[in-house]
Amino acid sequence: MGQFSGPTNPAADAHWHEHQPRKGFFTDTSICIGCKACEVACKEWNRNPLDSDLELTGMSYDNTVSLGASTWRHVAFIEQGADEIQRARESGRALVDLGMPQVGPPQTPDPALDPAAKTDALAAARQAGTATVSTEPPQTQEFRWLMSSDVCKHCTHAGCLDVCPTGALIRTEFGTVVVQDDVCNGCGTCVAGCPFGVVERRTDGTAGPRQRGQSEPRNVGVAQKCTLCYDRMVDGETPACAKTCPTTSIKYGDHADMRSQAQQRVRDLHAAGMTEARLYGANENDGVGGTGAMFLLLDEPEVYGLPPDPRVPTADLMTMFKRAGLAAAGMAAAAAAAFLGGR
Repeated sequence: MGQFSGPTNPAADAHWHEHQPRKGFFTDTSICIGCKACEVACKEWNRNPLDSDLELTGMSYDNTVSLGASTWRHVAFIEQGADEIQRARESGRALVDLGMPQVGPPQTPDPALDPAAKTDALAAARQAGTATVSTEPPQTQEFRWLMSSDVCKHCTHAGCLDVCPTGALIRTEFGTVVVQDDVCNGCGTCVAGCPFGVVERRTDGTAGPRQRGQSEPRNVGVAQKCTLCYDRMVDGETPACAKTCPTTSIKYGDHADMRSQAQQRVRDLHAAGMTEARLYGANENDGVGGTGAMFLLLDEPEVYGLPPDPRVPTADLMTMFKRAGLAAAGMAAAAAAAFLGGR
C-alpha cells in the first residue's frame, strides 16, 4: 500500500541491535479438528482465568465465542453446506486465475495428489502401522466444518503498539508484540487500535494471569492478549498451543520458514483440486505489512470473522495532519480576508 517502509524484521525496526530471527505461527485450518486443546494449553500455561461457565452458547458448538482478555486462543466452528462449499471454491478459483501473488501461478493437477488415492494410501499405512498424523482435509461435498484457531496476529506494523501512550506495548527481539502489565494503565487505547479486535482489557474484577513463580495475580484492568508464549520463546521452547496441537494445525518457527510452508501447503491443496485454499496474513503489502501469525483459510476471511483488508488506524496520520493543516490555513486566510474586507 506504500505507506510503510523499513526492514522486514520488525525487531530491527524497533531498534533491537541484536535480535533473533522473527518468529511466528502458521495455522493450517484445513486440518484443525476443533478439539480446543490449544485453548486449554494456552489458559493453563498463562494461568488465564475462566471467562464463562463454558456451556454451549447456541452459536454452533463454540463455548468460548471469541478472543478476549482471558482467551488468547479461540477455535471457531463454522458449518457449511454444499452451496457454501461451492461458492468458496469458485471464489478461490477466481484468486487462482488472477495468479494469487503470495502463492504462485495455477498449478497443473498432480495425479499423485488425488484425494481418493491419498485416502487409499493412508488406509494402507494405518493397516501396516506406519501411518503418521493426517494432513488431509475432509473430502465431503455435502457438508463440512470450518474450524480455525484464531490468535493475536503480531502484526509487522502493529496498531496497538502505535497508539499506546505509556509504552506498555513493546516489540520483542523475536518481532512479536507483548503487553507489560506493570506499565499498562488500562486506558484501552490499544483496544481501538487493533484492526482485528484482539486486544481486550480485563475489567470484570477477575484475577488476571500470573507469571510462573509469581504468587500474586497480574493487575486487573490492564490490556491482555497473546504473547506468543514469550517466556517459553526465550528458553527456546515452542509456544504451548503449538506444542499441544494433535494434528500439527498450529505450526511455530522462523517467520520466513512458516511463510514458505504455508505457500507450499496452498500449492498442494490447489493441485488436489481444493481451489478454495488461500493464505491470510502473508501479504507484506496489506494494511498491516503482513502478520506474524499466518492462516490457511478454506473460504473468504469474512467467513472466519477476519477483516478482508486489515489496516493500521495510524497509517493515514500524516495525510490527516496535512489536511488538517491546510484546513486551518484556509480558515485563517478566510478570517483575515473577512477582517480586512470589513475595514
